[in-house]
Amino acid sequence: MAVLQTTTKVVLTGLLCALGVAILCSLGTWQLERLAWKRGLIDMVSERIAQPAEPLPAESDWPSLTFAGDEYRKVTLTGRFDHDHEVPAFTNLEDARFDVSGPGYWILTPLEMPDGATVIVNRGFVPDERRDPATRPEGQVTGEVTVTGLIRMPEPGNLFTPDPDPARGQWYVRDPALIADAFDLTRVAPFFIDADVTPNPGGLPVGGTTRVAFRNDHLGYALTWYGLALALAGVYAVWAFGQLKRRGALADGADRQ
Repeated sequence: MAVLQTTTKVVLTGLLCALGVAILCSLGTWQLERLAWKRGLIDMVSERIAQPAEPLPAESDWPSLTFAGDEYRKVTLTGRFDHDHEVPAFTNLEDARFDVSGPGYWILTPLEMPDGATVIVNRGFVPDERRDPATRPEGQVTGEVTVTGLIRMPEPGNLFTPDPDPARGQWYVRDPALIADAFDLTRVAPFFIDADVTPNPGGLPVGGTTRVAFRNDHLGYALTWYGLALALAGVYAVWAFGQLKRRGALADGADRQ
């Protein structure tokens, strides 16, 4: 009976360990897939931000723009800022390139182009205490302006992202469709533009804050998961060997009785 129990225990534990090894290996493989994706993203961003700026695609082409084909594409556009519908989207800037950092806001402002279409422009970052436009009046430029920046697709939230409250001026994602719905704006581009580092009057908002450098730790994570899988398999092998050796001793003892 003891021999049978030992064998059963070894087999059941082996099945559980095999499942654990499979899960750990799948996590390692997923990290390798993420590694390939991250390298592709880094290459794409590096290539596109190095290109000269092109005119913004025509409104008729907007529906066909995609992340793969157009994200981080450098463009120029001309129009007038609609400061009455400025949106402060909460963020936390941590970037050693700039003198300002910490909690603050992206300033998203509709830019009305001469043909009547509108593009939401992320003019840049302002610290928390400069959220109110009245604290930075020089930056509320009037008249026709030309903006150079990068095409960005809508920024999705997640389960933990609060819903926007336009009535209270509380925004948490950069989504042109939400802004258009809140203010009944029409002919709004389905993307937004991250303005470049061209200084704004008064120094705010601070443009050119687009994140173009990305951490890439996926290879290390993959090796960690594969290492854990190997360790689990090794621990099981040592344990199972001990159990089987004990089973053999029990069997020998039973034969001698």
